[in-house]
Amino acid sequence: MKNGNSMDASLLEMSGISKKFGPTVALDNVSFSIQPGHVTALIGENGAGKSTLMRLLSGAILPDAGTMQLAGNSYTPQHPHDARLSGISMIYQELTIAEDLSIEDNIMLGCESSRFGFLNHAEQYKRIQNVLELLGLDHISPQTPARLLSSAQQQLVEIARALVVESRVVIFDEPTSSLTAQDTEKLFQVIRTLKKRGLGIVYISHFLEEVREICDNYIVLRDGQSVGSGELESITDDDIVRLMIGREVNDLFPQVPHEAGDIILETKKLCGEKTPTDISFELRRGEIMGLSGLIGSGRTELLRHLYGLDEIRHGEVKMASVSFRPSPRRSVQAGIGFVSEDRKTEGLAQGMSIEDNLTLSALEPYSRWGFLDLNHRRNSSLEWMDRLQVKAACSAQSISDLSGGNQQKVAIARIMHQDAEILLLDEPTRGIDVGTKAEIYRLIGELAAAGKAILFVSSYLPELIAICDRIGVMSQGHLVDVRARSDWTEEEIMQVATAIVRH
Repeated sequence: MKNGNSMDASLLEMSGISKKFGPTVALDNVSFSIQPGHVTALIGENGAGKSTLMRLLSGAILPDAGTMQLAGNSYTPQHPHDARLSGISMIYQELTIAEDLSIEDNIMLGCESSRFGFLNHAEQYKRIQNVLELLGLDHISPQTPARLLSSAQQQLVEIARALVVESRVVIFDEPTSSLTAQDTEKLFQVIRTLKKRGLGIVYISHFLEEVREICDNYIVLRDGQSVGSGELESITDDDIVRLMIGREVNDLFPQVPHEAGDIILETKKLCGEKTPTDISFELRRGEIMGLSGLIGSGRTELLRHLYGLDEIRHGEVKMASVSFRPSPRRSVQAGIGFVSEDRKTEGLAQGMSIEDNLTLSALEPYSRWGFLDLNHRRNSSLEWMDRLQVKAACSAQSISDLSGGNQQKVAIARIMHQDAEILLLDEPTRGIDVGTKAEIYRLIGELAAAGKAILFVSSYLPELIAICDRIGVMSQGHLVDVRARSDWTEEEIMQVATAIVRH
């Protein structure tokens, strides 16, 4: 594994990088350097240009202007495989694992060892053995199908893919968004090991706590421009946020007054195939109820059962005191809206436009004699986009072209357009920048003030404690405890979440 240059010289230099997509300026004269043995945080709001800059670096797109140098030599990748062979690897937030292939095949894909036109498994195993040991995967057979691995283990396979080709620069894009606290610490240990070996690391995250813990330097992008860079120890979090959004953020958790009213949703001993188990709780109009727990505790499964995506095996669901058997169609008709934690494959139709995603669950306002009034729908979509400050060229733009934060706003706008009375929100702020989070918190408060009932799943404890009225903690499929938010601390939530449930 290569160690790069001396610790003083830049391993990679990007100078005067610019990129346009039609009339949209994604990057404007950005310069960026990566030092060997350092972790550099790339910070910015969704849509600031981070992804575009990294796509240029990883060879996915070409710049309109500017130059790049890798280890003192000109670097002009024409495609991602070219970048990988040059020593640049990217670990995406959405994992790119081929689940039906083995660990070995995933690691070696595109750089296989061969002899006389046949795969040389013995040679490949030698190449990956040290890497697997380094990442703590040496106890698992390389022939194990990737689908049998946990999300954290799949992420380690992606890192192994970078290391086996002796990458000099590794880019981590929101790497902890689907990891537990324990898995996050293991990932940080791996990153520290890579630092010691002299690799240059780029770390993209919206969690400033993580940035503080693992990074040495920072660069902040805003509207496609570099607005600040330097050593992390020389800047405060407030200053970073100010650079990100270009203004003061006086309240990251805005409070909108609201009051809980009548019970609108009630479950009694609700059980699924595996989880959830024996869940009973009440949700009131005008209430924000948070759900915490470790990944796999049953939080997401509970929301999926309430919406009807998964079948309820036992128990009862009531809406406004009337027994209700959820299915997606019945839930939409009854006024239940669901925002999935998986925007990419489940929450939004990536191949469709913004206005399609925004309106498909409630087309009746635009239908007459079996035909859609497209102008009316377009104007309505533009009003919703303006209300939620969705940054896009037009309502006809593909949802896949938007940043993660803007996609999430569209997902929330959809259930608002649907005029849902009960909002099931699963990790609605995951992968979203600080400024957009504050907007979503305010929006959730306004919905509660309008009498909507909100069930809010999150792994980020500060937001649960800041904006929820009550918080329930799940463990091993059970809803273990529900209290007013003032009766919880982060430590107590984690203690309950990690406790063994006695059946």
